[in-house]
Amino acid sequence: MKYLLLVTVLLGLSAPSEAVTTRMFKVLDTCARYRLKEKTALVAIKDLKLKYEGKDEREAELFIKLYCSVFTPNENVDF
Repeated sequence: MKYLLLVTVLLGLSAPSEAVTTRMFKVLDTCARYRLKEKTALVAIKDLKLKYEGKDEREAELFIKLYCSVFTPNENVDF
């Protein structure tokens, strides 16, 4: 009985960590594709489901550069 309870609790705790890992991978993938010029700044913002009110491409580039720089804090990455 205790074993069944322990397994249930462990499964419940592991599900949110899987979701965080998947989201992190999607963010890193989108930032990498933006950096490789496979996606424009506006498309990357849309794919990441970020709140962005502006329509200007130049402003969008600054916005996505700042957002992606959070995920590579120990590297000097120039997007």
